[in-house]
Amino acid sequence: MEKLIVRGGNRLIGTVKTSGAKNAVLPIIAASILGETPSHLDEIPKLEDVRTICGVLKYLGVKIDDSKEHELTLDTSRISAYEAPYELVRTMRASFVVLGPLLARKGHARISQPGGCAIGSRPIDLHLKGFEALGAKISQDHGFVDAYAPNGLKGADIYLDFPSVGATENIMMAACLADGTTTLENPAEEPEIVDLANYLNQMGARVRGAGTDIIRIEGVKHMRGGEHTVIPDRIEAGTYMIATAMTHGDVIIENVLVEHQKPLLAKLREAGVLIEEDIDRIHVACPGELKGIHVKTLPYPGFPTDMQAQIMAMMTICNGRSSVMETVFENRFMHVVELNRMGANIVTSGARGALIEGPAHLTGCEVNATDLRAGAAMILAGLVAEGQTIIGNLHHIDRGYEDIVGKLQALGADIQRINVKE
Repeated sequence: MEKLIVRGGNRLIGTVKTSGAKNAVLPIIAASILGETPSHLDEIPKLEDVRTICGVLKYLGVKIDDSKEHELTLDTSRISAYEAPYELVRTMRASFVVLGPLLARKGHARISQPGGCAIGSRPIDLHLKGFEALGAKISQDHGFVDAYAPNGLKGADIYLDFPSVGATENIMMAACLADGTTTLENPAEEPEIVDLANYLNQMGARVRGAGTDIIRIEGVKHMRGGEHTVIPDRIEAGTYMIATAMTHGDVIIENVLVEHQKPLLAKLREAGVLIEEDIDRIHVACPGELKGIHVKTLPYPGFPTDMQAQIMAMMTICNGRSSVMETVFENRFMHVVELNRMGANIVTSGARGALIEGPAHLTGCEVNATDLRAGAAMILAGLVAEGQTIIGNLHHIDRGYEDIVGKLQALGADIQRINVKE
């Protein structure tokens, strides 16, 4: 078993480069199924989730060349299977996005109900309603979803009750090979949706309006492989910004798109953090004390739920009262117990609200990464805690952060990964 050992007290100073976006690369890899010729992808982060989605595609018959670092070549000329196995899908919810492109390409897709982080109910009903609107027949039994469209999919007008990122991606990919035009209203507007649409258009799709409240997809009969460079990971970049602020550091974050960071930058400035923006880099410094702030998570362009745990870790050492209102997921406060064990003063109100009184004197202890972003919050807390923090359940962190230990060490953090006997 591996654990992280973090010894607090060091300022972070230097430069760090953000990797390709986890939440963009996974649907983009899945979208490659639509192409009848090979695709080439660049800025691929080395993550457990990427290995999982590649494993799913290999099972379906895709030949993948990952011999070049941060690059993938996917030969999707032959898709030999229509079923994604439980052993792979159960570990990662995002693997469910292979259903849309597989259904469109093969006319039949069977996939296990998805797994992933236990951060609340994330039903797949919006995905399935979208497929049914496109003419697919859906059945569910023994933990699997079966989707059939033997005569192909038909364009349709679809309204999403909630701007689900996964449903938007899945429906958008399926509609690319549908007969006619699909109009998707109230879709997710995240940058990762725009990145996926750009890749689909590279492959010969006709997608317009990604990033707005209406997406139109004009179906085509065939798609080819594409060449694409994945956008930077805004959540990883934000995590290093908060780490810098908490340690009163001075760090330049490279390979970052400033327009994707507006909600976080606004809150960091409100807390007293100094921010300098450039075209593809952000300079973060925090010479003074941090002030309490109030955050409400919302779908993009609101404050991202994927930054909620990290910003709460920062709030524990801010002067005065802070608060968090979580509106996206109903079970995303599992890190509260762990932070309070370190000395934080956090009181939750139901499953959606939290009040944080600061500044707390955090002390190191043994904690667990209860989910991906909670794991990042534990690292951030450990960077400023007195003594030694030991973090377990690292598989969650490995799902979404490429070499977070090495990157933090390069900035001066006292952090190491060790093997321990069970």
